[in-house]
Amino acid sequence: MFQFKNVEYSSGRNKTLLCYTVERGEGQVFRGYLEDEHVSAHAEEAFFSTVLPQFLSSGAIKVTCYVSSSPCISCAACIAQCLRRNKTVKLRFVVARLFQWEESEIRGALRGISSAGCQLQMMKSADYLHVWQNFVEPDMSEQEAFIPWEDLEENSRYYEEKLAEILR
Repeated sequence: MFQFKNVEYSSGRNKTLLCYTVERGEGQVFRGYLEDEHVSAHAEEAFFSTVLPQFLSSGAIKVTCYVSSSPCISCAACIAQCLRRNKTVKLRFVVARLFQWEESEIRGALRGISSAGCQLQMMKSADYLHVWQNFVEPDMSEQEAFIPWEDLEENSRYYEEKLAEILR
């Protein structure tokens, strides 16, 4: 949860975790996760180059990625290119923090993902709970319940406003 904490100044959080679900039309759901340091690439790039291709031949798919940080310029280009080439992919990115959102290139990259068809949204309490229950502690007991931090909702609203400004 350290990597997913939605603080504005993310000191020490220098890797990206990406938790994903891929839903096929037959009702099949596949789950997994990637993190930068274990895939020798950015997590987004690894997902779009190694995981997603396994599902592209199975018709329409719905992909939801819960990421600890919004994509860099290079990963955003990879995502947009993938969506433009694969019209059967419906993609939603649920993001904990915005990566270097003040930089104009990053803002443009996020707009590019959105215009390519990716639904971008910031994580809220319910999303954190979903990630906790489905990826972190799927066999959770009462003692291991997700405990939101004090400013989670306030930070989510802050980032929602910033994302809305960027996507205008």
